[in-house]
Amino acid sequence: MTEPTSQPVAAVVAELLTKRYGSLTAIEDLSFTVAPGEIVGFLGPNGAGKSTTMKILAGTMAGTSGRATIWGESVSLNPAAAKSHLAYMPENNPLPDDLRVEEYLTLRAKLKNVESKNVQERVEKVMLDCDLTRRAKGRLIGHLSKGFRQRVGIADALLAQPKVIILDEPTIGLDPHQILGIRDLIRSLRGQMAVLISSHILHEVEQVCDKVVIINRGRLVAQGKTEELRRELLPDSVFHLISNTPLSQLLEICLQIESAAKVEIQESLSGGWSRYKIVIPTQSPIRENLAAHLIKTGISIREIAEEHYGLEDIFLAATRRTTNDGLRN
Repeated sequence: MTEPTSQPVAAVVAELLTKRYGSLTAIEDLSFTVAPGEIVGFLGPNGAGKSTTMKILAGTMAGTSGRATIWGESVSLNPAAAKSHLAYMPENNPLPDDLRVEEYLTLRAKLKNVESKNVQERVEKVMLDCDLTRRAKGRLIGHLSKGFRQRVGIADALLAQPKVIILDEPTIGLDPHQILGIRDLIRSLRGQMAVLISSHILHEVEQVCDKVVIINRGRLVAQGKTEELRRELLPDSVFHLISNTPLSQLLEICLQIESAAKVEIQESLSGGWSRYKIVIPTQSPIRENLAAHLIKTGISIREIAEEHYGLEDIFLAATRRTTNDGLRN
């Protein structure tokens, strides 16, 4: 077997991962990758198999079949080498209430084989990076808020400067201000290490992650950049238009502009105006300047706006598609 290169093509590889508990299948034939320095969101409904997958990748649980590697090292065949590149923060990360923050991080640095001469420097660095120096130094962990306890967990994960970090629901139970802080912290890791993060807060994932992996019922249902998934899973663009043009005339005009257009009236307003919904293919060449095309026809327009699809819409489309049509490979 050849030695893995110092910079593998993929920092994390899950290949046909399967985990069964008797007759229950938690995940099945799950495959995805995380590139070095990339931040990837790992999404799925409750019970989809996210935590199971992360535990297998972190080496705290054995899979039934399949392959998992961290920085080119097999998690099952060479667990010590794989874990030397990895930090894992589980959901509801357990922390000792009776230790002060720097005491705990110093202990953890020693357990992670950080060189003795570098321990204090690393502890100070991660405390500074995680905004613990100013507000948590000298305090017992048991006296910290949930948000700062999560910061301690992330600081712990960063101590040994891992190449890969896995975060299972790092923002669970946090208030909006705390979530913003954790989001900025995770964003700062881009390019420094590969990050795999699961979260139910889809807006935060969209703000932070380079791409997403979505699973449902233990199977992969979608992966890629949000814009790519938007085109794949939401092939139609929806515009909302307020005009005094009759429906039949507006439909005729829209079909002349785009043969696949669909128009329906949503609401009749005062003064002869109506609110319309216009649907055209996202790939249509007129999508970017639909308003200009309509204005050229001479119709009156009070308002026109394209409906924005976010990660929540992509998530619902991916999981709904597999629920309705059967899980896809």
